[in-house]
Order: sequence, then structure tokens, then C-alpha cells
Amino acid sequence: MDNMLESYVTPLLMSYVNKYIKNLKPSDLQLSLWGGDVVLSKLDLKLDVLEQELKLPFTFMSGHIHELRIHVPWTKLGSEPVVITINTMECILKLRDGAQDDYESGSSSTSRSASDSTKAVSKPRRLQQTAPNDPDLPPGYVQSLIRRVVNNVNIVVNNLILKYVEDDIVLSVNITSAECYTVDDMWERAFMDFTAPELVLRKVINFADCTVCLDKRNASGKIEFYQDPLLYKCSFRTRLHFTYDNINSKIPSVIKLQTMVESLKLSITDQQLPMFIRILQLIIALYYGEIGGHKESEAQESAHVRETGTSSPGLDVDMESQGTSQYSNTGLYMQSDSPEEEDQGWMSWAWSFVPAIIGTEEESEEGLDQQRETGGIPNSPQQHTPKDPIVSIGFYCTKASVTFKLTETQSESSYYSPQKVKSREVLCLEQQGITIEVLMMGEPFFNCQIGFVGCRALCLKSIMGVRDFEENLNRSEEHAVFFRCGDSLSSKGMTYLTNSLFDYRSPENNGVRAEFVLDAATHKETYTEIAGMQRFGAFYMDYLYTMETSSGKGSQDFSALNTEEVVPSVQETSMKRLVVGPLDIRLHSSAVHRILKMITCAMDHEYEPYCKPQREMIEENHGPATPEEISSLEEFIPNRLTCLTLLQVSFTVSMAEFNLLHTLMPVIMGCKATLRPVSVPVFQPVCPLPSVQFQVERVNIEHSVPMYAAELVSAVGSLTQPSDNLLHHCYAHLYLKVFGFQAGLTCQDSTGALLPLIPIIPSFSTALYGKLIQMPTYWSKRSSVPTTEIIFELPHFTVQATRAQTILLQSICQSWTHSTIRGSPLTLSESLLNEVYKAPGVKSLGLSPTLEGSVQNLELKFCSRATVKCASGTVGAVKVCARTPGSGEGVKEKLVPLIQGPSDTKELHLSRWLNESRKPESLLAPDLLVFSLMIPQQGDDCRNSEDQKEVKIVKEDEGDGEVGADSQKHWIHL
Repeated sequence: MDNMLESYVTPLLMSYVNKYIKNLKPSDLQLSLWGGDVVLSKLDLKLDVLEQELKLPFTFMSGHIHELRIHVPWTKLGSEPVVITINTMECILKLRDGAQDDYESGSSSTSRSASDSTKAVSKPRRLQQTAPNDPDLPPGYVQSLIRRVVNNVNIVVNNLILKYVEDDIVLSVNITSAECYTVDDMWERAFMDFTAPELVLRKVINFADCTVCLDKRNASGKIEFYQDPLLYKCSFRTRLHFTYDNINSKIPSVIKLQTMVESLKLSITDQQLPMFIRILQLIIALYYGEIGGHKESEAQESAHVRETGTSSPGLDVDMESQGTSQYSNTGLYMQSDSPEEEDQGWMSWAWSFVPAIIGTEEESEEGLDQQRETGGIPNSPQQHTPKDPIVSIGFYCTKASVTFKLTETQSESSYYSPQKVKSREVLCLEQQGITIEVLMMGEPFFNCQIGFVGCRALCLKSIMGVRDFEENLNRSEEHAVFFRCGDSLSSKGMTYLTNSLFDYRSPENNGVRAEFVLDAATHKETYTEIAGMQRFGAFYMDYLYTMETSSGKGSQDFSALNTEEVVPSVQETSMKRLVVGPLDIRLHSSAVHRILKMITCAMDHEYEPYCKPQREMIEENHGPATPEEISSLEEFIPNRLTCLTLLQVSFTVSMAEFNLLHTLMPVIMGCKATLRPVSVPVFQPVCPLPSVQFQVERVNIEHSVPMYAAELVSAVGSLTQPSDNLLHHCYAHLYLKVFGFQAGLTCQDSTGALLPLIPIIPSFSTALYGKLIQMPTYWSKRSSVPTTEIIFELPHFTVQATRAQTILLQSICQSWTHSTIRGSPLTLSESLLNEVYKAPGVKSLGLSPTLEGSVQNLELKFCSRATVKCASGTVGAVKVCARTPGSGEGVKEKLVPLIQGPSDTKELHLSRWLNESRKPESLLAPDLLVFSLMIPQQGDDCRNSEDQKEVKIVKEDEGDGEVGADSQKHWIHL
């Protein structure tokens, strides 16, 4: 029995070691394994193998393992795990030389090496290859024992060091220890095997003391000053939950992988900020395939998407680029790769480690192939294609903070002493209850949800020499907080962990199989905006991508279809929904200067972009679209839909307590920083602090854009007279709706609280619609097709203010726009503040007249075509008047109209006409003003331009009965 176990376990373990480590003698390694323990020291990794399998635009400069230990308890294999320990592993990577140029030219060295080695590494490692003498798996008890051994392998890594270098950036990640082991249903370490009826395997990965450093090196490659770590000694744990359909399943049907972090504290200095943004840009460029390291087909697709400008922020590009073509001639949908091609890349490399634990698809396929050779199973592709597993990935964080620091160089007393860098915290962003969840099942379904329970930002210590938040000032936390959104965990609870592996109420933690929503219609009904805000409170994002066949079965395996048959029509949908909860933003001088200082620090670099913008290009190699293709387009056209909702937004701008914007704004506008000394004022808090506040009850923004604009425009543009439906989908559409917008004056008292709003602009609602043609250069010769259309509607709008309120508004604006003396704020008289902010119940010595202006039924329209630009609009009514409020002592409100129209002028000769509010006779009264304007554009198709120029202004009054028909000349008919 021991010899049989050794014949299978030894090659299995050797396959990992020998594949990635140089200069190993298999005979010595096998002999050590048979002894139960093996210790290997000072090992070098096979860097070329890692580069080929990862297929990323990185080059391994070095890779070493100080010590590798493998412990095999041969006498207790059924009760004790095999332990693989790595002590001190270090790898250094850099961006491959010419990776960006390779991307722009469409072929990279990484892509070429990948294509050359496709046949060698396209398929995952197979368990059969580890037993060269016997390709068949051992039967019965031995097979069960082997599976139990593989499922309980413990992997321990001590002191893992990863470094990445690029230009002057040195990013290093150091993990003190990481351990992966098998656990029981209580997530405690145990020796387990999945058995009926549960058929579940659980694992835990613990990471201890993870430290991330980001430093800047000089031209010689040395780091002069070590910055504070981005992340210092952060520990987190990951839970893995595998569910199988039956005891003989080679891959799980459900995979859940979720990570939990209790406290995440990030620290970024002014010197690290541009490098940190550079790393984020690298990650985004890798995600969208904008730099090398992807196969040629992906390079062509991503280049095509980039040229057409159809890529949009979010998660949809990577998923949508895998769509199956519905119209093969027009190429409206991108072609999906074959299953073997899909296995390329770092994801398949990571997945290649899973077979040693739970088996591979290749085993089942090869086993069926062998049975077909013996005549056991007919050669039917649909019978052996495995079903895509359901994969759920989650990240959860209880509390997180990002602190921005400014650095100062300090010299020691001695001349020869090295310089030191001292950092000072100036701004902090805190979050509570962070959730990131991804649910996917192959190509047909992908969903990502992100949520925050609470978020706030506050000022710390001094900024630019102004000591505005020092300890001796004794300012409250309300003065420091300038951004607040959502609730706190104490009031919300642990809702952000709902149905996760860290929720004791989840199905997996109660022995019940979880149910997943994998249908688009059910998903939209289940995960509504209300449900998202009830779970989180501050921010909720739901991104959903689905791909369904014409039969409506999104879970169908497209790779199983016979390629000789007609490709089925595929319907792709992409929708993002973002909801921001109650939001309070207070921009005072301390917050504004800190934000602008961060912007100037982020711009202080000379990094070249990873990819350069490409011109719009549409290939016209194919002929006009066929009637069948047009019919299919009429039936369904895929779009990307983005919906943003803002709830209860309050935006406050306070008077500047100090103003040093003249030193920051030139840098932001692109000018070089001046070296002249800056006069730093002594900070003196202004109390009470006048402020302008804007409030919005709700804002809805909806943006729609065709998923594959280039292919759609090429197909529709080939038609002489395309239908309105097809033209509608060739545009990007934007809808903006604002409800309950109002603005006014308020004041911050000594406790940091704001007084009730004094309305300057009473509550109103408005709407804006705009559409922009995709690929505008393609439509330059189609003068009948509008390129841009905008419609703005405003039912009513009113502005009202007294003299004192106007003076205070002017003073607040001047505190920001004018350079004040020594940066100190303008002085305001106490009488002015008392007149504006009257205490309730206090009688006023005099009545302050209010100047009021209002507009009703305002509608503006704009249209642009290749040959002409058109603008039109209507104004229903306008009124400007002076109003003196009445009092409770019998004094009535007095109204002195200055401008009002349309108005009834029949009693103009009477004196009381001037003192009354005049309204139109009915709601059907004519509009006050209607105008239309047409401006011809110079071009080859512009003929008779003088005849097309028309300017029309119509003034309507009481007797203008014919103007109603004139107002029907909308711009759309011009």
C-alpha cells in the first residue's frame, strides 16, 4: 500500500517543485520524499516558465526561495496533512521593455512568446501526467485516500517579498506569514474530506502582517528617503467554500471565495501620491488590455474597442468582449474565443493550481475520450461539456481609512548627518462597512456589487503653514469634518456581511445550499435601489452583464454548439446602477486648500501615459447589411446603461477664513510653481461663519451608449434610409432630472452646526436631455442626420434677495476670488449679520424690501448637423418685482412690479395697476417669447447659406392670438 501511495503522491508533489524550480535532481528529491521530509535551500525559480504562464507584460528580474520544506506523514496520510513550507521567497518584477510600444503596434514580444508556446501551456496541468507508469487513477480505497490527501494539503509561506520597479517607482509587498489549510463546518482547522450528502470542502487562508511600501528611487536606482508604508502590518483572512454536485465531480459546482479585513489603514504622502496614481493607471491598463501581455486576438479586439471609443469605465469591457457574434457579416458582436484560447493568461495559471486539490476538467474530458475510443460513449459534444461553475468572490472590510500626509525634509545638527523626512497628516478619509461582491457563471452572467455603510472626510493639523486645526484652538470635530455620507455601523449593524461566509446566518454556515439569482429579470426585482440602500446607506453600485441566446437561456454553453450550424442570435445587456445616500459636503477654506494641495501633488510627475488616444476608424471592408441582418438589428441592439441617483444632497460653501489659492491655482492650471515666499496668515476662526448652501432632494442621471458602436454605425450607415429605431441606437443618450433644488444662506455657529436655510432660490425642478451621435466623422457627409441634440426644460425658477443678503453673498464670493490682505478674511459688520440671520421672535426695526425675479415655462433646444446649427426656445412668463413683507400690525405686503409679461394692459391707465400682481388670464395664455436661430456651417454640402440664415424674435402680448401657431415651429422641423 505504501509503495502504491508513493507512486502517486510523490510525482504529484514533484510536479509542482520541478516545474518552477531550477536545477533539481528528481532522483534526490524523490528519495527525500520517501523519507518523509525534504529540505531544499537557496533555490532559483524558473522565471521564463512563470512569464510564459502569467502572460502579463512583466519581466522577472529575479526570483529566489531561501528554503523549501515538504513534510509527508506516510504512516498517517489518512489523518494528518501534507505540509509544504516556504521560508523567505522574494521576486522582483518590472514592466517589460517596449510593452507600451508593443501594444500600439498590435504585437508584443509577450504576445509572440505566448503564441509560440500556446500548444505547450494552453491546457492546465493534468493529474495523469504525474504518474507516467500508470495513466489510470487507482481504484477504490486508494483513490479515496489520494483525494483526501490532496484536499488536506497545508501550504505555509513565511516572509513573502514581492517587488515591482518602474521608472522611479519601487513598490514592495511583504507578508510575514500566509497559511492555507482545511477546516470543518465551524471554520476550525481539521482533517476533512467531502462526503455525501453535504459534498462540501472548506479552506481558510490567513495572511498575517501584510506591509506595502511605495518609495521613490533616484537616477542611480537607490532610495534616498524611505516613505511611510502605504499599509503597515495588516492581517486578513480568506474563506473558501467548494460545493460539489456528486462524489465523483472533478470540479465544484459552486465556488465561494471571500476575504475579511477588520481594519485597513492606508497612508499616502505627497511624494507617494503620483506614484500611487501611476500604479492604479497600470492596473486599469492591464484590465482593459491597453498594454502588452495578451494574445493577439485580444489585442485586436481591445484595439478595435479603443479605436471606436466604445469602452466605458466599469467592469463591462472584459466581459462584453467575450460576446458571441450574432451577425457574422456585419460583426456587430465580437466573436468569442474557443475554450482552449480562453484558458490562456494569469487566470488559467491560477486555476491550474486547483486541479491538484479538486481535479480538472481535462481529466473528465480525457476519461470520456478514452471511453469513446473503446465504444463506451458516443461522440456527442453536448454530452461531455462540463457546466460552468458558479463563482462568488467577496471582499469585506469593517473599518478603513486613507490618510494624506505632507512631507518635510529635516537635517540633523551635524553637517554630515543624513537628512530625514518628517510627515504631517493633513487629511483623512474614513469608511465603514465596505463590501465588494462578484458573482459570475461563465460567459452568460456577471454581476458586481459594491457598497459602503458610512463615509466621512475630515481635516487634520495644519496646511501650508496655516495652523487651522492645532490642539490649542480646541475646535470641535464638526468643524473638521467636511464630507459625510451614510450611517455608522453602530446604527446600521452588520448588514454589509449579509449572506457572506462571515455571516453566521448565511446558508453555508447553516448546512444549507445557497441559492443564487442568475436571471436578469429576477436580479432587477431583487436588488433594487431601495434594497441596496437598506443594506448599506452611503453608496451602492450594482453592475450586471448578461448574455442570452434567442431562446432566452442565458446559461447555455455556447462552446457546445456545432460550429457548422448557424450561429444563434445573442442578446447582451449591460447595466450599472449607482446610488449615493444622504450626502453632506461642507467646503470651507481648510477643506478646499487640502483638496487643491492633493491635486497639485498628484500633478507633480513626468510619467508618460500607458496608451495614447487613437483616432476614430471604421473599417468598411464588408458590403451593405443584408435584410436579415437589419431585421435582427431592429429586434435587439445591445446597449450599456448607466444610472446614477443622488439622494438628499447638501452642498455648503463657507466664506474663506484664509485664502492662499493664488499659490495653488497656477499649478493646477498648468503653470510652473513660483519660488517667491508666501505670506502665511495667522489663523483666526470666523464665528459665526457665513455660508451658501445648495440642497437637492433627488438627482437622476441616465446614460445610454451602444455596446459596439463601430459595428452598429457601419451597419446602419450603409443604409440609404435607416429607420428611426436604428438611428436612435446610434446615439449616446443622457437624461438629467433634478428634483427639489434650492439654495440660500446659512451660518455655522461655534459648535459647528448650521442654522436653518434662508432661501435665495426657492425649491424648483428641472430636466435636461441630450444625445450625441457615435463616430461623428462617419456622419460628416450625412447632412440629414443630427449629430447633437439638447433639450432643456425649466417649469419655474425664482431668485429673491434683500440688500443685506446680496451684500453678504458678494462678500462670500470675494473671499474666494480676490487675494485678501495677508490671506486674512474680509471683515463683516455685526449689524449686517444680524440683519441677514434674524433670530426667531425678534422684531425688526425696519422692513427690508426683497428684489424677486422669476421665469416660468422656459424651454431651450439645440440641434447641430453637418451643414447647419439650430437653436430655439420659448419663455412662458417673466416677472421682476420689489416686495416689502407685511407685519402683524395691519401692514399689508406691498408689491412693486418692474417687469412682468405677458400681462393684461387693459387697466394700465389706473393707479392700482402698478400695485397688484398681474397674472395671465388663463393657463392657455400665449408664451412671452419664442425665438429660433439657424447658423449655416461651411462645408462642401452647404449651399444657399444666405437663404438658410433666419433669425426670428416674436414678442407676444394680450392681442397676439396668432402667435400660438407660430410657436409650433420647433427646431426639429427646421
